[in-house]
Amino acid sequence: MKNLVSRWNQINLVNRIIIGIIIGGILAITIPEQASGISMLGTLFVSALKAVAPVLVLFLVINALAGQKEGNQTNMKSILILYAIGTFLAGFVAVVASYIFPVTLTLKESAKEIAPPSGIGEVLEKLVYNIVTNPVTAIMDANYIGILAWAVVLGIALKKSSATTKNVLENISDAITKVVQWVINLAPFGILGLVFDAIATNGLSALSEYGRLLLVLVGSMLFIALIVNPLLVFIYTRKNPYPLVLTCLKDSGITAFFTRSSAANIPVNIKLCEKLGLDKDTYSVSIPLGATINMAGAAVTISVLTLAAVHTLGIEVDFATAVILMVVSAVSAAGASGIAGGSLLLIPVACSLFGISDDVAMQVVAIGFIIGVVQDSCETALNSSSDVVFTAAAEQAKARKNNR
Repeated sequence: MKNLVSRWNQINLVNRIIIGIIIGGILAITIPEQASGISMLGTLFVSALKAVAPVLVLFLVINALAGQKEGNQTNMKSILILYAIGTFLAGFVAVVASYIFPVTLTLKESAKEIAPPSGIGEVLEKLVYNIVTNPVTAIMDANYIGILAWAVVLGIALKKSSATTKNVLENISDAITKVVQWVINLAPFGILGLVFDAIATNGLSALSEYGRLLLVLVGSMLFIALIVNPLLVFIYTRKNPYPLVLTCLKDSGITAFFTRSSAANIPVNIKLCEKLGLDKDTYSVSIPLGATINMAGAAVTISVLTLAAVHTLGIEVDFATAVILMVVSAVSAAGASGIAGGSLLLIPVACSLFGISDDVAMQVVAIGFIIGVVQDSCETALNSSSDVVFTAAAEQAKARKNNR
């Protein structure tokens, strides 16, 4: 048994995940009646990621801030600017793509009873309240905005603590990171269950029915990953951006695609930053922060699905409203992690700009849940890989400036 496990672990994780996808698809087609037992693998995998990710973010940020050496200069300002520009441009690309390739939907009854925010004001209000929420509640509810706020406060407060205290924080951080790596190592089995559940429950026809919508979503995200992000990197670094971008997509994006959790992908991104030789004082803060607020993929999802509803209802949209939609998508995307349901639940907020009722908007949300197996995976891959891309771009820009 030990030899079998050892041989299995020697196989590249991506190859193991592909094996899990193939087996999950075959089982879903041949024995769909076993849905409850096999689907449990996917449920357990997702639950394990959700359980450990909030604690991981808390201790990583506390440890990073508490352990920073006095006088060290970081590139956080440049990285935050890149995060903001990247998210806004993602909304812009999604709006343009939706006009060039308009999508209409066959609206059905809402699949889930969920209460979306009533407007952008409620989103911003919720963000503010999430910042000052009880830290234990924030961890229990996976409120990453609240977790990040408490981690920053505690990390700053512990900067002048003893070396022993900082050593304990580092050990805890390393231990939780190791736990996440163990969970991610079980991804092939979890993804087997997720693929089985998706096909056995909805069938392959569920995805083919919304093929054009998925093409616009995935196409927009690929355009951002392969054109927009490289352009931003080139502007900052004045060097060929593709070696960096492709490395990040391979080492970070693929894992994030299958785990579907930016927070759980933090250890992968930190390991990649180490591999790229980046400044630890910078990436130990920018990576957990990016997992919370750098949400280009969410901006694409909100914009594309909202405009799909607009095209379905035959609503005319002027340029000014389209610009407002880009801003709302970017702001809402940054707050998506603080709202149960993520980017999909923010679609009614954007729909309200065009006078679309909540009843219709929630039917669009239901479609989002159906295609979520692809949409959410691509969204997470773009979000997570961009964290490293922008962190590395800021570091390279700093090095270039210092070498002048």
